[in-house]
Amino acid sequence: MIASLRPERKLRVFPSQPWEIQRCLPSPTRILYGVGPNVFEISEFAGYALLDSGQGEKLERFGELVLRRPDPQALWNRRGSESLWRSADLTFVRESDRGGRWEARRGAHAAARDAQPSWLMDYSQARFVIRPTPFKHVGVFPEQASNWEFVARAASQLGTGARLLNLFGYTGAASVLAHQAGLEVTHVDASKTSLGWMRENLVASGLPEDSLRVLLEDALVFAQREVRRGSHYEIVLLDPPHQGRGPRGERWRLEQGLAPLFEAARSLVAERGLLVLSTYAVGYSPLAFSNLLEDFEGGTQAVGELALRETEGTRRLLPAGFCARWWRGLDL
Repeated sequence: MIASLRPERKLRVFPSQPWEIQRCLPSPTRILYGVGPNVFEISEFAGYALLDSGQGEKLERFGELVLRRPDPQALWNRRGSESLWRSADLTFVRESDRGGRWEARRGAHAAARDAQPSWLMDYSQARFVIRPTPFKHVGVFPEQASNWEFVARAASQLGTGARLLNLFGYTGAASVLAHQAGLEVTHVDASKTSLGWMRENLVASGLPEDSLRVLLEDALVFAQREVRRGSHYEIVLLDPPHQGRGPRGERWRLEQGLAPLFEAARSLVAERGLLVLSTYAVGYSPLAFSNLLEDFEGGTQAVGELALRETEGTRRLLPAGFCARWWRGLDL
């Protein structure tokens, strides 16, 4: 069926992962994508666990606390017992389509009962501040651990002086870990709150607040300015929201901004380097991102889904967003 769509292109199935396909193009670009989706699954780490999911919710452990919050991807039935779900220290209660509140159970962990709960989660040599927000987010997206590992592998090959640009950097988990991996990091976000949180994560990880180049900027405006300056980065990370505003009122909409952002990123990525795009809650296929990446010269790309695996029972995978990766001159 796929071959009939592009009869001039041969398909080869990788024996080790039968859902992956290499599409042989006339250009030197290799594209890896899935008949079923490529799944970028995280390696388990002590600071986080997906305990169960289903019926529109997920049950997770961040550090020492268990959280229960909505997830529209969890269409299936729960596997865990009702008592397991009731053991959550904090439960998100939706109040409107704009957000909600967190409720602590009686006897919950002391941190959950604070007026503004916050605590720490460990990942490798880093520590991140977990702080539940009215938008159900907590400051760390654990599904990104797959990309953190990917960047760390690249850093080990790039060596001293390699630079990383993190656009839409949020609270900076990826930036902190990239710095610890030896990269020179430029962290860009349009939110003062997120940048303050990022500095908390630096301090919690035992790093000086000035460890990174930190900029309160509109991501697209900054990227285009860097192109005009002739700047290059070995690694470019993109994690754009569906919509938002820059610090000077610039309006961001994914459907309008992603193509020019990719155009800028294509000029910014060094001859030997990589780009990672992550998206969540957007109405686009990973194949659309694959098509955007076809304008990049040479290299290899892989597109698919980020996912979290349950730690118990059948260990189902919970979809957690789309991801596109492109690299050149690296053995990844």
